[in-house]
Amino acid sequence: MTDRLNCWQFRNCGREKGGLLAEELGVCPVATALKYDGINHGTGAGRYCWKIAKTLPVESGLQGCTGQCRTCEFYTRVLFEEQEAVNGQFACTIR
Repeated sequence: MTDRLNCWQFRNCGREKGGLLAEELGVCPVATALKYDGINHGTGAGRYCWKIAKTLPVESGLQGCTGQCRTCEFYTRVLFEEQEAVNGQFACTIR
C-alpha cells in the first residue's frame, strides 16, 4: 500500500496549519477546506486540491498549483492511488 500523502506533504510547501511558512504566507486554503475532508483519504482538500482555485501564488517561487492538473505529479499520483474517478471528482476546475 502506498502512503497516501496530502498535497502539502508531497510538495513540502510548509503552508499547512503549523507549517514552517504558514505564518509568513498564510495557511493554504486546501489544508482548511474541511468540506472536502476524507475525499481520496485526505485531510481537508489535501488529496482534492484541484478543486481549490489559486492555492499558491506563482510569484512565491514555491511549487504549488498552477492549474495544469493533467501535468501535475501530485494529481497523477492521486489518480493512480485511488484508481477511479467517481462523480467527476478528478476533473480539474482550476483555470
